[in-house]
Amino acid sequence: MDSKAKALGHPVHPMLIVFPLGLLVTAAIFDILHLITNGSGFPLAAGYAIAAGLIGGVVAGVFGLIDWVAIPAGSRAKRIGALHGIGNVLVLLLFAGSWWLRTGTDWVPTVPALILSFAGVALGAASGWMGGELVDRLGVGVDEGANVNAPSSLSGGPATR
Repeated sequence: MDSKAKALGHPVHPMLIVFPLGLLVTAAIFDILHLITNGSGFPLAAGYAIAAGLIGGVVAGVFGLIDWVAIPAGSRAKRIGALHGIGNVLVLLLFAGSWWLRTGTDWVPTVPALILSFAGVALGAASGWMGGELVDRLGVGVDEGANVNAPSSLSGGPATR
């Protein structure tokens, strides 16, 4: 099934996800660097990266939702897409909570803010795998002849019909 939201012939959602993914992971890296070095610039950089990642995540999510609505009901792709979308909403909520907890501390992350941020990265990795499963295994958004019921890539079986 081909993507319903395209720019210059390419699906928009996969093009946009690299920004929030990269920004939110970079924020967690800035947190780690702050913990290691106690560098005063890292907390502010993490705060800005989280803010930009949240905005980018919402924009990418809109285009993901457009594509998800077009996936055939009852298919494996529809279920994986729902888990992927819900997972990413939770990732954004975790990072939003982390960002909010930093606002009263001159952006220095508290332990709860760090926990939320690192949990967001872990959940984002799982949800990102599901997005890869949708595109690479099931062909959603990139192949008009997609097999939306292909078995998991972890099954060892072929994706063919």
